[in-house]
Amino acid sequence: MRRRAALATNTRGSALVEFAIALPLLVVFIVGIYDFSGAFNQKQKIEQAAQEGAIVAGAQPMNDIEAGNGNPDSLQPVVSVIFNTLAAQNILPLANQGTCKLPVVGTAGTTPLQWTYTIPGCSSNPLDVLVITINRGVTASVSSVPTTYIVSTQVLVSYPYHWRFNSVIQFLVPGASYAATTNVSETATVHNQM
Repeated sequence: MRRRAALATNTRGSALVEFAIALPLLVVFIVGIYDFSGAFNQKQKIEQAAQEGAIVAGAQPMNDIEAGNGNPDSLQPVVSVIFNTLAAQNILPLANQGTCKLPVVGTAGTTPLQWTYTIPGCSSNPLDVLVITINRGVTASVSSVPTTYIVSTQVLVSYPYHWRFNSVIQFLVPGASYAATTNVSETATVHNQM
């Protein structure tokens, strides 16, 4: 009876059991913090690229903008600035290598002054596609003068983020899954100067 009482009060292995229970939660928190900070960092870099592209687009002339023209010369510097900004910030790890190159021609969008440039092959995942949409005809009314409109350019940049968190979840709970890719999109708008 004394021996059983002594074994019941023995706590030598309890710290190891507590650590074994807490370790998976600790790993989930650490990887989650790392992963969310990576996603936020990519979001900030894409937002900066969209802003730089919108600034360049707002300063471009509109004399070559025609409905149905898939490749206005004035939009090429915009796409180039966005592409080079994302490449310099390592968002596009395979930029200017292999198939990740600037597009020559965009496609006309749903509105007459909108073009979309799609750039595939910028990561090891073949489904990752950088999408740049430029709309040179965004209008907004001036609040003080309701019949006055300002024409602006809106640039939308979209690129996927691959979560590392999914690997940890699958390791801890085999068979569990969730969408491991999120499309990060940012928009910037600037008044047209020309």
